[in-house]
Amino acid sequence: MQYRVEQLAAAAHVRVDTIRFYQAKGLLPRPRRIGRHAVYTDGHLNRLRRIRRLQRQGFSLTVIRRLLGPRTRGTGAALLRALAEERGDRTLSRSDLAVEAGVPESLIAAVEDAGIVEPLRVGARPRYGTLDVEMARAALGILNEGLPLPSLLALAIRHAENVRDVVDEAIALFDRHVRRDRSGAERDPAEVVAAFRRLLPAVTALVAHHFQRTLIARAIARLERAGDAAGLRHALAAADAGRLEIAWR
Repeated sequence: MQYRVEQLAAAAHVRVDTIRFYQAKGLLPRPRRIGRHAVYTDGHLNRLRRIRRLQRQGFSLTVIRRLLGPRTRGTGAALLRALAEERGDRTLSRSDLAVEAGVPESLIAAVEDAGIVEPLRVGARPRYGTLDVEMARAALGILNEGLPLPSLLALAIRHAENVRDVVDEAIALFDRHVRRDRSGAERDPAEVVAAFRRLLPAVTALVAHHFQRTLIARAIARLERAGDAAGLRHALAAADAGRLEIAWR
C-alpha cells in the first residue's frame, strides 16, 4: 500500500513533523518520489510502529537506530533487548511510579538527581519499570523504620558510586569472557543472552547474600566490642534463625 506523508502519520498515530524528524535522524528511510509527491509504503509504517514500541520500552533514539540497523542480529542488539525485558514489561513515568509505590514524587526526583537510581530516558523524560516500583516500596519501608533521610541518602550515594565502578568492571569481564570467545569473535547472540539470563539472578543473589552476611558479622562484632551481652544474644539468635530469600522473576 502507498501513503502520502499525512496518511502515514494518521496510520501510525504520529505527527507529520515526527516522521520528518525520524528521517533526519536516519531512523526512517526516505520515501520514493513520484512526480512532486513523496510516497511511503507499508515498510515505512511497520518501521514507525517499531520505533514507537521501542520508545515506549524506554530506549533512546540512539539505541533504536542501532537496534534497527543492518547488524540487528548481533549480540549487542540481543543484549539490549534482554536488558530492557529485565526492567519489567511496563514503562512508567515518575508520577506513575510515585503513585504506584506510594512514595512522594519529590523524593524520587531527589534520589534520581543524586545519581542513586538511573532511569531509562525517552528524550529528556525519565522512565521506570516494574523493578523500580519494588525498589521504591523497599526504600519506603526502610524510611518508615525511623532512619533519617539525609543520612540514608548520603549512604546511598556512596554505595551507588562504588556499585557503578564494580558493575563497569563486571560488564567488561562479561564482554571479554562470555560475549566473545578466546579468539575475540562474538558468540552466537542466543547463547550470549541465555548466559546473561543465567548469570543475572546468580550475581544478584550473591551480592545480596554477601551484603547480608557482612552486615550481620560486623553488627555482632560491634556488640561484642561494646560488651552488650543481651544485644549479642538476640543478634546471634536472629542470625541463626534468619534466612535471606532472593527472588528474581
